[in-house]
Amino acid sequence: DRPIGEVCPVEWATMPDRSVLQWDKDDCAAAGLVKFDLLGLGMLSALHDTFDLVNAHHHRPLDLSTIPQDDPATYAMLCDADSIGVFQVESRAQMATLPRMRPENFYDLVVEVALIRPGPIQGGSVHPYLRRKNDQEAVSYPHPSMENALSRTLGVPLFQEQMMQLAIDCAGFDPVEADQLRQAMSSKRSTERIEALRGRLLAGMAKRDIPPEVANDLYLKLFGFASYGFPESHAISFAYLVYASSYLKRYYPAAFTAALLNNQPMGFYAPQTLIADARRHGVEIRGVDLNTSAVKATLEEAVDVPAGLAHAPSEPQPAIRLGLQTVRNLGDDVAKAVADGRPYADLDDLVRRVRVPLPALEALATAGAFGCLGLGRREAIWAVGAVADTRPDQLPGTTPGASAPELPRMTPTETTFADPRATGASPDSHPIQHVRSTLDAWGALPAAALATTGDGAKVLVGGLVTHRQRPPTAGGVVFMNLEDETGMVNVICPRQTWDRHRRVALESAALVIEGRLERQDGAVNLLAMRLAPLQRSAALSRISS
Repeated sequence: DRPIGEVCPVEWATMPDRSVLQWDKDDCAAAGLVKFDLLGLGMLSALHDTFDLVNAHHHRPLDLSTIPQDDPATYAMLCDADSIGVFQVESRAQMATLPRMRPENFYDLVVEVALIRPGPIQGGSVHPYLRRKNDQEAVSYPHPSMENALSRTLGVPLFQEQMMQLAIDCAGFDPVEADQLRQAMSSKRSTERIEALRGRLLAGMAKRDIPPEVANDLYLKLFGFASYGFPESHAISFAYLVYASSYLKRYYPAAFTAALLNNQPMGFYAPQTLIADARRHGVEIRGVDLNTSAVKATLEEAVDVPAGLAHAPSEPQPAIRLGLQTVRNLGDDVAKAVADGRPYADLDDLVRRVRVPLPALEALATAGAFGCLGLGRREAIWAVGAVADTRPDQLPGTTPGASAPELPRMTPTETTFADPRATGASPDSHPIQHVRSTLDAWGALPAAALATTGDGAKVLVGGLVTHRQRPPTAGGVVFMNLEDETGMVNVICPRQTWDRHRRVALESAALVIEGRLERQDGAVNLLAMRLAPLQRSAALSRISS
């Protein structure tokens, strides 16, 4: 009950070393103190790095305030769900919604960000909004008093502020009570706190002659938002980062991808998927090189973008050189020491000047990093075993066994699988392309071909599994992403399919899936019927029969 000035005098609060209170946030709010939630976003660092690279290599001093607004090509890319690496809209659910949403302006992105959240999903807002956005359903309001709050979102509640306004307009809440409702929706114990307000809500709506079924539906939507619904201001801030990252991906994919690689881990996708996506947009990726690679990914001279690539820039793009930090077992400190010591004359020179652990030397050799020294991968793997124990005071050229005998070069397939073992990603190929002839023989379609395949067609696809998700709101349905050298496939596994193939689906890194194609408002999904591990040809033969 003491005045705030006594609890926290101004002089005390403004002292530099005491300007942050370690009080519970709800206690701070109850005491009347201003409370800030600080959110760290890896995408902000990635965008900053992208702008630096665009300035250095394209000589365009862009930043968040100067990127061109309302660019049609950027929105067209998003409408096609070409959004791998893009902030907030790269998830499976968002990519399935973008073709149905078809964002054409900034506010569409605001809605897209807010729409795929547990609150709107559990409140039943997603499908009505999409139908109304596509003129498949007329805009309507359950009660005239709701139009004021819901007109800008086609009669569908999406934001916390709208829920507060509905409480004021429909139930007679005053602003203080509406703010209590906002706090309840944001609280860890939000469901209990909103439940406590139920009687007040229903009584207020009954007093205004709102039918009981409409009042109960509104309460259920409020209760749904207790799970997680966005404030509109939050969605606006996020939507601008969606647009900015989309614009940079569309026009500067090399700089954007390099920045994403340098800020891992973040987002939904592993570096392998980011690299494969960059190649599909015309970017050349170059592997780790002892005398060229820095610690992080860098950009090199520009190369022409192949013609005919969807949503790719027309102007040449710098090549991406993968950084030493991607090499397994190397570590940031050793990677920096190796980069700082460039160039090296040979392996002896490297191990004399930098203490590189043997597992890291083997990973560098496996990744082809010693090609600049005239060593093939197998020759390098042989040599590092000999030079690993070289002493700084040992005479150059006296390490026994450092010269490998003539060894066969790795095949393209062996190289593709060696790269992920050494660095986590293959810079210039995709594992599935090496089994494409087999998949073709079985009648399997590449991911890109599904865009022109008819609705309801029975198809077979094969690829790497990038994600498995079983949302609590999906009634036991499991969603998977399958990736091949041409793109991504969104796979829906009904409960019975998942239960029948659960072990295969969980344990296999690559799958062949038979199912029926579903097309809805531009979104393409594969409804799975049978699954088999890609590496087992016998199973594949059965599944394709």
